[in-house]
Amino acid sequence: MNFQQLRIISETVRQNYNLTEVANALFTSQSGVSKHIMDLEDELGIDLFIRKGKRLIGLTEPGKELVKIVERILLDTKNIKRLAEQFSQHDQGQLTVATTHTQAQYALPRVIREFKQLFPKVHLILHQSSPDEIVAMLLDGQADIGIATEAVKNTDELISFPFYTWHHVIIVPSGHPLQSIQPLTLAAIAEFPIITYHQGFTGRSRVDRAFEQANLVPEIAMSALDADVIKTYVTLGLGVGIIASVAFMPERDFQLVKLEAPHLFEKNTTYIAIRENHYLRGYAYRFIELCVPTLSESDIRANTQPESG
Repeated sequence: MNFQQLRIISETVRQNYNLTEVANALFTSQSGVSKHIMDLEDELGIDLFIRKGKRLIGLTEPGKELVKIVERILLDTKNIKRLAEQFSQHDQGQLTVATTHTQAQYALPRVIREFKQLFPKVHLILHQSSPDEIVAMLLDGQADIGIATEAVKNTDELISFPFYTWHHVIIVPSGHPLQSIQPLTLAAIAEFPIITYHQGFTGRSRVDRAFEQANLVPEIAMSALDADVIKTYVTLGLGVGIIASVAFMPERDFQLVKLEAPHLFEKNTTYIAIRENHYLRGYAYRFIELCVPTLSESDIRANTQPESG
């Protein structure tokens, strides 16, 4: 058994059992990939993959168990490199934060400004993705920190911490009929076309659930991935907007009116997530502390292993 074989096993699963793609990703030949897999199976005396003819189509039961071990070994290999970098270049390196557009645009600017002042030599990569993509990046080790409202909280192998809570608000052009309705109701909102987030983004499930529980079927005229697009089309008069409260900025959105609606929709919580056993550099802990000042490095380390130096 050798390290290349372990990398091939991991990459084969990542590439959905396409050995041509595995070979391309690892800069080797497809025949070499196949031989490494067969050699490892011969050494272990078990089949790791389910085959259909010459194609691999899935993992056997022992293969599934082996992949878990392989991923831990590969993760610890990366952790060794991060450990060395922590002590040799404690204020230099790279930090990858995967988050949604809403968090990048509205929740993180202060944090990032302060972080860059503290660590000017750290290359900060802000990767804007969907919640599911954020989870995948964390699990694959492509991101150090993930920030999202959906998906990260209940994902195995991820440790999450509350970042902040928020609620949805209604936005309308100035002079809209909804401004005169007190208290605002879901039935009144449902009288108009609605523009809100795409399913799976920024608490959309709670918006849908609120209308469903009220036995209402609103007309979702448009859905978008971020609040900026929603606000653009609400300004054009194409519908009533439902966005995250943090995304409304009076100084910029002066053409719109915000209608508070905490009584209509469930509260949302945005979470900071890291992969269990993922070694964090010291500056990564500091980034999280800047997000949540009450969350200390010791709190984070108490929930993750191995510990950082």
